[in-house]
Order: sequence, then structure tokens, then C-alpha cells
Amino acid sequence: MNIDEIYRTYFTTVYRYIRAISQNESLAEDITQETFFKALKEIDKFRGDCDLRVWLCQIAKHTLYDHLKKEQKKTSVLKQEELTSYENIEEKLANRSEALKIHAVLHKMQEPYKEVFLLRTFGELSFTEIGIIFKKSENWARVTYYRAKTKIRKEFAHEDNM
Repeated sequence: MNIDEIYRTYFTTVYRYIRAISQNESLAEDITQETFFKALKEIDKFRGDCDLRVWLCQIAKHTLYDHLKKEQKKTSVLKQEELTSYENIEEKLANRSEALKIHAVLHKMQEPYKEVFLLRTFGELSFTEIGIIFKKSENWARVTYYRAKTKIRKEFAHEDNM
């Protein structure tokens, strides 16, 4: 498969993956473009021991993280709001009242988000194991778990604004 076919076949998948992680359409477009540029330069290193889509998403994820690290270095002081928006939900579970709120949010949450979150957080399963249970990929489990955490954060933000 040449790079044009790869681009046409996997562009949307990579873009959606990065958009889901970053929650930023513009950044997702930039990172997706850079991902395919890097893939073009590194295509001879692709061993074929995983799906091409997985390889591209890994490049995209690392490209996004590298970009975020560079941006963080440019900004000497990070806004406290940005840090708290990514607060670790697992830490909130240690607080019983917060845990009760999370369970209430989970009760209203749709599948598969609810089950993936429960399996990961309370069942302590790996993303690979969750993917096997759902007959999906490890990356699917990661993205679904991330989306579940995002939904919980939004519920908490909505409650805090009330």
C-alpha cells in the first residue's frame, strides 16, 4: 500500500482518535497531518507485527504528547484550571462522598462507557483484557475509558456550576 492509499484509508481514524484525546479539532488536524508526515519518513521501519491503524495511532499519540510537552515548556506558568480539569478520577474514589457521586454518574452512563470504566477502575483489568472481553482492540478500550472519564468530569463540572 502506498502512502496515498494509507492516508485515504486511515486519515479519519487517526483524526478521530486524536480529536477524542485532545478535545481540540484544530490540534487534531495538525497532529494528524504531522502523523502522516512522520509515517511517510518511517514507513520502512513498520514491521507489520501490528495493524497499520494501531501503528499510525501510536505515532499520532506520541506526536500529540510531544506537542503538548513543547507547549508546556513554552508556557512558564500553567493555569491551575487546566491542571484540575485533568484531575485523576481514581484519586477521587478514595473520598467516600466523591465515590458516591461517581457511582451516581455511572448509574446514568450508557454502555459501553459504564462497563469499561467499571472494569478498568474497580475490576483493575488492563486495556488489553477489556478489549478481549468486548472483542475490540486495546486502543478501543483506552479511548472508551477516556471518554467515560471525560463524561464523569463533565458531570462533576455541571454539578459544581449549580
